[in-house]
Amino acid sequence: MNLPRLTGARALAAAVWMAVPMLAAQAHNVQAAQPAATAPSGAPIQLALVESLSGPFANTGEAVFRNLLWATERVNARGGVQLPPEHGGARPLQIVRFDSKGQTEEALAALQAAKDAGAQFVLQGNSSATAEAILNAVDKNNRRTPDKPMVFLNYSAVDPALTNEKCSFWHFRFDAHADMRMNALMEVLQADTELKKVYLFGQDYSFGHAVLREARRQLELRRPDIEIVAEEYHPIGRIKDFAPYGAKIKASGAQAVITGNWGNDLTLFVKAANEVGFAGNFYTFYGNALGAPAAIGDAGVGKVIAVADWLPNNPTEGSAAFYKAFRERFPRPADDYVHMRMQLLIESLAAAIEQAGSTDPQAVAFALEDVAVSLYGQQGAMRAADHQFQQSLLVGRMQKSGSASVPFDVEGSGYGFEVIRHFTPEQAAMPSSCEMQRPAAAS
Repeated sequence: MNLPRLTGARALAAAVWMAVPMLAAQAHNVQAAQPAATAPSGAPIQLALVESLSGPFANTGEAVFRNLLWATERVNARGGVQLPPEHGGARPLQIVRFDSKGQTEEALAALQAAKDAGAQFVLQGNSSATAEAILNAVDKNNRRTPDKPMVFLNYSAVDPALTNEKCSFWHFRFDAHADMRMNALMEVLQADTELKKVYLFGQDYSFGHAVLREARRQLELRRPDIEIVAEEYHPIGRIKDFAPYGAKIKASGAQAVITGNWGNDLTLFVKAANEVGFAGNFYTFYGNALGAPAAIGDAGVGKVIAVADWLPNNPTEGSAAFYKAFRERFPRPADDYVHMRMQLLIESLAAAIEQAGSTDPQAVAFALEDVAVSLYGQQGAMRAADHQFQQSLLVGRMQKSGSASVPFDVEGSGYGFEVIRHFTPEQAAMPSSCEMQRPAAAS
């Protein structure tokens, strides 16, 4: 894979990218295997990925990178982003990695390094607290240096405030926010007439609090008969042994746990709860991957519920083809963590750049406001009012794989998720309080 000759911060960024030679080599092979297309010959359009690539959430960051890499490979294999000759002609997309180490301060340092390297498009998602810090930094940069603006593309930070009271013209969210996800989960929980006691458990930061705050609000509205036996928070990314929490939850008499935990904080938690003998249900945002199904094992069959924008067992022909294509690209069971929304993010960005006719961040941002894309039958569109992507949501229940409804398992665990509810983009949508402040459009 040819990279442009870079110096200084650009060379450092490129060196970080090239620290993954296996993926770079595989990218070449995948592109060669695609239907013949004219290879993009213009300078790469660099996308700065600011993510946890080391530390306790490194597995999450690497999973994100695989998704985004695969998405850019698809664009590049069909000839890249098509721009007028004066703006470089056909140009490939290129992911440049910046390690936040799971810390907000490190993320801001990485953002500065990305800016110094000339980044115009910044991608981040894991941790809403980090996303808010990046959003504030991007807004400040765009006010102080309007000739060098950046666009922030968010694939996973789901604190509702980011597209409500803290919304920004320069920020676009491609994941359903926490209230949207909770609303979908509650549709399932509400129908469980046997459920009388729940335990609210989450990470002690903005997103964790947002999840449980919405859970409490919706429980009071939908199932006031359910007792919330406790609402407990733990330090994010710092707990190695969740057994004391599991024992406490079991002793409380709770029949279910509602949690927004993600990454190792979820995997270690559900494993510990299972080991101490907790036999209740888990209503989760992310219980469908990154080791959680294998950690729970048979005890989770029929009991772990997860909400997502897409699941491998989504019963559509296009969905199965999409999943099989990803598994061909990344055959290792440990790499089995695919997100449709990250693919749609890259497709949306490519479409917006082509519509804008250049990589000018402001022009691309205006184009992104109206973007609508489709991939393997999955559709999504950006809502201009708040820059919240509108897409379907699915709720799945953990089952043993191999049945007609669960043909695919997760990470070779033998467990997959049966889709039990489907919400159209219209059904998943929620109102926004955003009051968007937009720059004047170029004449």
